[in-house]
Parts: sequence; structure tokens; C-alpha cells
Amino acid sequence: MNQTQIENSNQTYMGTAVVLTRGLFHLNDAKTAHGLVRGTERFKILGVIDEVNSGKDAGVVLDGIPRDIPIFPSVRAFTDAGGIAPDYAVIGVALCGGRLDEDWQRLVLAVMSQGISIVNGLHMPLSDIPAFKTAAEKYNVEIIDFRRSKPFDQLKYWTGKVFEIATPRIAVLGTDCAVGKRTTSRMLMQMCRSKGIKTEFIFTGQTGWLQGSPYGFILDATPNDFVCGELEAAIVECAEKSNPDLMILEGQSALRNPLGPCGAEFIVSAGAKGVILQHAPFRKFFDTVEAFGCRLPTVEDEIKLIEMYGAKVIAVTLNGEGGSREDLIGYTEQLKTTTQLPVLDPLNDDLSTLLPVVRAFIDHYGTGKR
Repeated sequence: MNQTQIENSNQTYMGTAVVLTRGLFHLNDAKTAHGLVRGTERFKILGVIDEVNSGKDAGVVLDGIPRDIPIFPSVRAFTDAGGIAPDYAVIGVALCGGRLDEDWQRLVLAVMSQGISIVNGLHMPLSDIPAFKTAAEKYNVEIIDFRRSKPFDQLKYWTGKVFEIATPRIAVLGTDCAVGKRTTSRMLMQMCRSKGIKTEFIFTGQTGWLQGSPYGFILDATPNDFVCGELEAAIVECAEKSNPDLMILEGQSALRNPLGPCGAEFIVSAGAKGVILQHAPFRKFFDTVEAFGCRLPTVEDEIKLIEMYGAKVIAVTLNGEGGSREDLIGYTEQLKTTTQLPVLDPLNDDLSTLLPVVRAFIDHYGTGKR
């Protein structure tokens, strides 16, 4: 791996990077890029490559916050503007089925021809494809397919040791895919740290790894029999190495998502006693299966299901896509009344309003912390 180290405000990065989104940056498909723009400790992000949104600041396009990350129409335009190529180009999209079509493949090969290594978090391993293997050798670059499953002899099976870990754990679960679980998890970690709570984030998806979190695994690249064991191993490692006051577990998919139900593992196998539930109130059907009429559950019903698994929902966080700010505020107030829980939009509201319930949760479950 390229060992370029960049020191910036006491932050050590693996290298410089641009993020490839190919015209999708403004859409949910580019949620990996969105996470990298909002923050990463693994790469120094220098720009986004997206012909549709070129000439703009990526932070402004994403959520109206300037972040000094310019968008360029091509890698060549980025290099011409700065005079130097980045170490890496990160594929910043999560495409349906995890495959790159021919246009994407041509783009990636062109980037490699400029002496830039590729970081790929999709299911499709580029380093197994002859054309990409040849290009990597020809241009002396790397292909980092980090979504590969671990070798069998490195996979962890669930042992029950997680129940010896007394560190309180909050799982951020959602009522659907792509509703902002990871973003809320990371923001919650940052808020807790800023308030003096030693907090670690257990990632379970590709973007969490890209953002540099030291503890976690990629759930959907792990054989099913080992998912609970890998989750347990990440929690045990975190407790032994960092001994935090609190762990935030990044949820995946949703308990009732027909494309891949997920969530019970975080409660039953990982011992999360608290849940923050992320919901998109203006989304009627599960993402990408709208044609089948699979409706999202109500927040109230999902809370009941979570409680049946043995955890307590301590707050609800919202994704306002598809609705106006006024509509979201109205829904928030209504949900506060029906659930008697804190309800907020993490991207627009003050996340520190959750501090009292987080502290109360830690006080209740953290008496026996290691």
C-alpha cells in the first residue's frame, strides 16, 4: 500500500485522494462520497470528480456547508488545476448490485493510466479482472478491493465473550437502507467526544472503513455464519484497546427490509441495550423495491419490534429527504408527542439535545464498565 503520510493539524492520513461519483454526487447513490466529504481520518480528500456538479464546493452541494472540497469534471482537470495527481481515487458510489458498468470501468481504467491507485468498496473485485490487473502492473498502481471477505481462517465465530464487555452500547438502527444511520452514528460519536464522553464508533459498512474508524468490519462482505462473531470481535477489541465510556454501533439495512433484513444482530448478539432509530418520514416504500408495494413501518411499530428484541429506543432521528423543512418540523413535533422521545434531524438540529438521554443511558448501563 502507498505509505504516503500527510501531516495536517496533527492528523496522519494514508494518502491524498479524489472521490469518483460520475454525475451522481447529488444523489443517494453517492452516499459513500457524502461520508468522505463530511469527514475521514483515512484520506486527505482533495476533490470530487463529478461532471454534473463541477465548479461547485462539494460541501455546499451536499448540505449547504462549504468544506473547501472542489468538484472537477474529470481527474485530468483536477490534475491540471493543482499540478499534481492524488495518490488514490476512491469509488464514491454504492451501486445497486455492487457492480461497475462498462462506462464506469472505462473511467477507472483511465484514472489508473494517470498513475493513480484505486480504492474500491463495491462487491465487484476489480483486481480479479484481467484488464484491471494488467493496468495495475503497467502503470505501477494499486487496486485496493477492501470489501473482500476475510480468509476463512481469519473469520471470527460468535463466542459469547461480548457479554463480558460492560461498556454501554447504542445501536443506530433504521427503518430502511440509506436513511443516514452511519452519518448519525459518526455525528453522535463526535458530539459525545466534544462533551467529554470517551466514545468509539463500530463501523459495519464500507464508508465507515473509508472514514478511518479503527474498529469494525464490513457486514455484507462477511459470510452469514460469521457476522455475529465479527461484530462481537470488533466490540471486544474496542473495549480492550480503547476502554471507552460508550460504543456506537452502525446499523445496516432494517429489521423488515425485504432486500436483506438486518438489525437483530446488534441487539441480540452485540448486546446493544439502547437504540437510536433513524427514519425517513416522507419515504413510503422500502428503497429500490417501491414497485412491490413494501411499505416502511411506522416509527411507533418499529419501536415495539425493537423492544420485543430486548432493547430500548432512547431517541428518534430523521432524514428529511422528499419533504420541506416545515413539513419535517411538523412531523417532528407530532412524533415527540406520540413517542414521548427526543426527535430531531441530525443535519439541521443541535445533536447535543440528545446528551441528557445518552448520559442517562450510560449511567444506567455503565456501572460495571471495564
